[in-house]
Amino acid sequence: MTAILKTLSTLVAIALVAGCASKVDAPTQYDLGLLPAAAASAGISAASALPAISLADVNAPAWLDNNMMYFRLAYANQQQPRPYANSRWTMPPAQLFQQRLKTRVAQAGGTVLAMSDAALNIPLLRIDLDDFTQTFDTPSHSLATLQIRASLFNGRVLLAQKSFSRQVATPSADAAGAASAFVAANDSVIDDLMNWLATAAPKKQ
Repeated sequence: MTAILKTLSTLVAIALVAGCASKVDAPTQYDLGLLPAAAASAGISAASALPAISLADVNAPAWLDNNMMYFRLAYANQQQPRPYANSRWTMPPAQLFQQRLKTRVAQAGGTVLAMSDAALNIPLLRIDLDDFTQTFDTPSHSLATLQIRASLFNGRVLLAQKSFSRQVATPSADAAGAASAFVAANDSVIDDLMNWLATAAPKKQ
């Protein structure tokens, strides 16, 4: 009887540990949240009109082309991006930015076409995502860092090119804080990008 009880106790303990492990292993997922109505035309002056554009898929380096949430320890080794073990984006950062950009442009009155639907004389916007990481300058303080390069083409002719970047302090030094700060970083960069598009794109004759 004692042996049976010990076996049952062992099985119960294993089951409890397995249950806890399954909960720990399930990653918490983040995206950029819903877009506030007030943000639809933020940063775009009334006199500026966004042109219709064709948007290529946002390009990202291989190490960012996944759902991992990366951080750097600037005070230890800032050349080493590290992934959070139990936190993920709902989709790769390039797709998060692209989705947010398309929504913002559309709500600001612009028109966004996919490359496959592009018409003649519609400028093509290509975006390279260079950085989308949380940077810790101390163990208790971090910044959400977003960097992109935007290139505007008419056919194969480069019309304009510009880099945009933003760093936003995180409200907490963890993945949740990074997700919150990246909302502001993305919207600020998109504001700057839309204002640039309003002046860089060729005007209709």
